[in-house]
Amino acid sequence: MAAVYILFSKSLNKFYIGSCLDLNQRLLDHKNRTYVRSFTSIVDDWQLVYSIEELDGNLARKIEAHIKAMKSKKYIENLVKYPEIVIKLKEKF
Repeated sequence: MAAVYILFSKSLNKFYIGSCLDLNQRLLDHKNRTYVRSFTSIVDDWQLVYSIEELDGNLARKIEAHIKAMKSKKYIENLVKYPEIVIKLKEKF
């Protein structure tokens, strides 16, 4: 099953949104800077702030794209605060 996840870097004051098939492995990849040219390899203080798990791969990519398209810290904060948003996203896509 796939997942959508949101990381936050305090030093950059930025969020990173991604999707993957294995969340634990992907978090290790970020932590270990497996992909040296990736955006998340710039700093090492990324923290998982939110995840939506047990999704179909196609649904995960659509939700990831939607969150990125919103380009809004407030939207991400609302995702964490209001779980009903995720229910609506699953229904929409």
